[in-house]
Amino acid sequence: MLAIPLMAMVLMSTSCHNENAQKAEETAKLSLDFEKYELANGLDVVLHQDKSDPIVSLAIQYGVGSNREKTGRTGFAHLFEHMLFQESENVGQDQFFKKIQDAGGTLNGGTWKDGTIYYEIVPKNAMEMIMWLESDRMGYLINTVTESAFNNQQEVVQNEKRQRVDNNPYGHTNWVLDKNLYPEGHPYNWQVIGELVDLQSATVEDVREFYDKFYGPNNATLVLAGDFETDEAKAMIEKYFGEIKRRQEVEPLKPQNITLAETKRFFHEDNFATAPQLNMVWPTPEQYTEDAYALDFLAEILSSGKKAAMYKVLVKEKDLTSQTNAYNNAQQLAGEFHIRITANNDKNLKDVEAAIFESFALFEKEGVTDRDIERIKAGLETQFYNGISSVLGKSFQLAQYNVFAGDPGFIEQDIENIKKVTKEDVIRVYNKYIKDKPYVMTSFVPKGKMELIADNSTKAAVVEEEIKENVTKTVEDKQEEIAKTPSNFDRTVEPDQGEAPQLSIPDTWTAKLANGIEVYGIEQNEIPTVNFSLVIEGGHLLDDKAKNGVANLMTDIMMEGTANKTPEMLEEEIELLGASINMYTTNESIVIRGNTLTRNFDKTMKLIEEILLEPRWDEEEFARIKTKTINEIKRSEANPNAVAGRVYNKLLYGEDHIFSYPISGTEASVEALTINDLKEYYTKNFSPSISTFHVVGKIDKDNAMQNLKGLEERWAAKEVTIPEYPVANNRDKASLYFVDIPNAKQSVINIGYIALPRTDKEFYPAEVMNYKLGGSFSGNVNLILREEKGYTYGARTGFSGSKIPGTFTASSSVRTNTTGESVQIFKEQIAKYKDGISEEDLLFTKNALIKSNARRFETQFNLLGMLQEMSSYDLPANYIEGEESVIKGMTLEQHKALANKYLDESKMAYLVVGDAATQFAQFKKMGFDEVKLVDKDGNEVKLKDVKL
Repeated sequence: MLAIPLMAMVLMSTSCHNENAQKAEETAKLSLDFEKYELANGLDVVLHQDKSDPIVSLAIQYGVGSNREKTGRTGFAHLFEHMLFQESENVGQDQFFKKIQDAGGTLNGGTWKDGTIYYEIVPKNAMEMIMWLESDRMGYLINTVTESAFNNQQEVVQNEKRQRVDNNPYGHTNWVLDKNLYPEGHPYNWQVIGELVDLQSATVEDVREFYDKFYGPNNATLVLAGDFETDEAKAMIEKYFGEIKRRQEVEPLKPQNITLAETKRFFHEDNFATAPQLNMVWPTPEQYTEDAYALDFLAEILSSGKKAAMYKVLVKEKDLTSQTNAYNNAQQLAGEFHIRITANNDKNLKDVEAAIFESFALFEKEGVTDRDIERIKAGLETQFYNGISSVLGKSFQLAQYNVFAGDPGFIEQDIENIKKVTKEDVIRVYNKYIKDKPYVMTSFVPKGKMELIADNSTKAAVVEEEIKENVTKTVEDKQEEIAKTPSNFDRTVEPDQGEAPQLSIPDTWTAKLANGIEVYGIEQNEIPTVNFSLVIEGGHLLDDKAKNGVANLMTDIMMEGTANKTPEMLEEEIELLGASINMYTTNESIVIRGNTLTRNFDKTMKLIEEILLEPRWDEEEFARIKTKTINEIKRSEANPNAVAGRVYNKLLYGEDHIFSYPISGTEASVEALTINDLKEYYTKNFSPSISTFHVVGKIDKDNAMQNLKGLEERWAAKEVTIPEYPVANNRDKASLYFVDIPNAKQSVINIGYIALPRTDKEFYPAEVMNYKLGGSFSGNVNLILREEKGYTYGARTGFSGSKIPGTFTASSSVRTNTTGESVQIFKEQIAKYKDGISEEDLLFTKNALIKSNARRFETQFNLLGMLQEMSSYDLPANYIEGEESVIKGMTLEQHKALANKYLDESKMAYLVVGDAATQFAQFKKMGFDEVKLVDKDGNEVKLKDVKL
């Protein structure tokens, strides 16, 4: 979608005068009310009251991103984001996450080129606690930054880079683009995550200097949103933040736009790519400029949807790709216009580049219509409401506007700027920034496929990390007493939270249509939108194993037009309503999801009827969808996480169960499918008798039911039998399975076995039992593998289950040279957990799970999920009360009994997907009952077939 800083609401210019007048009236009511003031130390404070839920959000955005770093000292802003979660003078090691979770809240942070933000969302009774925590790390942190803590987070950040960049297809693309788009020394020349060598060479002194310069109150905006009393909030903010001293003055950065003297072309042989990818980037102006808004529209018109010139040429005419993508990335200092095309397998990027310029010529010929502008603007109103549906979303938007526009109320100007964009503006910026202008281009191709790169490309200077033996870095911290920064009060005393909000479950209503569709609804009037879903049971379960992948293709083909609308016409109808409609397949259902404005719910439901009951069966689109699906399957074979998921399911469910077959199908099975296979699936398996409709939003029961009459009258019921497959945990030994991904920088680990279904009375108690093992950031496995060892970016354990028994799974992606030790740690921690947990850990579990219910009903998306869970498992409207009773009543003895019943590390499958040459041999000596090499389909392979 559009890369607009705020998905702001704009008026549509369609339909009759009266409808536009109604929209104008609704627009006038739209605002984010706020109060802004400044503390004496320079901290900007923005308050927004929202009493719709008993929660508050605190967000602090600092005017520092990677754009404040220097060459040779990159990655500091992101590294420091990690450091601020460790400890402070008055908050102990690893206590930030634990205290917030113990209060029923959640927290995180984020760093990008232009900024850093930290946030918490908690029940309103914990508001003072989060001010205590957040102010302590703003003003009382740096004395606690020790060598060992710093070394640990260096390792965590390096693992994040390996996971997100080094171990992913096309992961190095942005590095190549930025290095060659921006000159040396430009603040956008390096990546946010930093250079590996810079991360490894950074020192504590570097961190102290960076903190002192950029993390003062005079370089920050604090936004408090939610259910609070203004006078009380102001007093707390003054108490906790007012005494923090100003730090160095930070000069505002001015735009640093760039130009290219000539086109630059680079290639890279990608270890993880299975298909070639072309990127083209042109320099553009910074955010909030007139041209930046028009460039957003240009990107959408060029690439998005079936009317787009790029789609017509690259997808429809030349079959070079299945999807076209363009976007304008307008930032604080400069902008970039991107085109990214992942080609169909073995397509030459020279042809892709030529086709892009053909699409430009087509765009110039066809021009831009008022209707093009209209359909783009139409969706922005819905997106705006979605963006402010949570207190956190409101906090983010107010903070962003204050930091980058100097005014939290810039929303009104932002809306006006979007509304001003015309078709003439779009053509103007195309001519000014794109047509015949130099660009930076990358050709990333699979290893050994050099013939696919675009002409005249130079080898990119990508640095690949070498896999080495793990050497533990020993850091001795001097046991010195931490110097305390003076304060006007005793900051070691944690504020009392008082009584937590009581559980308040929203009222639900249910009904049943004459044709058998069960209807569940919740009226929520905070924003004028409606979210809905139609769930048709069956999904992948109804796939024929001999024709696997039909259900998945169904959800694509049914969105490609109707009997009376071409694919292009249907797409445009949806866009002009400002709506979104998506279909997807799960193991046990096909789901149609929709999001629309309340005033357009009737028209949206008419489209749902047409999509569902009048399929087009477009042969041309079917061929394209098959190609797209086959390409995605091929690409997934190089994605270690996708490989792990596929092999894990096969090992656990066995070849006779449909769940061991991927939902997408295999390359061979999809290739063999015909459109008649889809028609047969539709005729047999689409029925209201196995369907449920869920609706949440600013709509009452009568209105919702009235708009379901079409489905009720036109969709006749039929009997559908959903197959049952036997599932059992018949594992009797600990087996280590290894899938080779040569030169992988990380190993993906999945450990587990078949456990129990969601419908089992012990499923939720088992989830509660698992919480302290690995159900959260403060879980034992994460605290050891990430916080203590620095081996991973995250580690988790959990139960998955539905009407069919799911799995217990422990998982992580770890640095390659820590693979064996990490597997051993998982195994030991699962075994140790059966010895029982402490009273303190049980209390933490209870607090975290019970108190977090205050956040459970905030958005329409949350409520829709609740309705879907109710309908799927035939749960009562107050089922969450039952869950609270389970938590409150759990004893240490019950917890231990559940752990011993559902956790047996001696009978689990241990799957590792990584570099066999360096990591496989060690497992032969680690006491597993069997150790096997398997291929990407889960079949055993012989040692002679793998280069070790």
